[in-house]
Amino acid sequence: MEPHPGVFVSKAATDDWTDIEGHPGQWHELVHADGVWGGPTNVASPMPVMYEHREVEVILEGSVQIEIAHVGTLDIGVGDLFSLPPGAEMTWQITTPYKEMWVLASD
Repeated sequence: MEPHPGVFVSKAATDDWTDIEGHPGQWHELVHADGVWGGPTNVASPMPVMYEHREVEVILEGSVQIEIAHVGTLDIGVGDLFSLPPGAEMTWQITTPYKEMWVLASD
């Protein structure tokens, strides 16, 4: 919801979920404006991922092991914040139930 221009508000416990094309799970779009795209997702694994933009996340529920090609593995859990560079080839092994809040930024 955009109660004022450029201000986006949603509930973490939203029932407004959409299937993610090509991925096992659902997402809720909080914002897609001004070069930023973000919202929570509820996904399963394994999930191959490669974003064109920098990603910033916080894990709300569950945990994930992220295998980054030619780099190594990250083990991330509830409350952890992390940021991944654009173009990184990854495979996510998710422990369910899993929920995250993510933001992709174009610059």
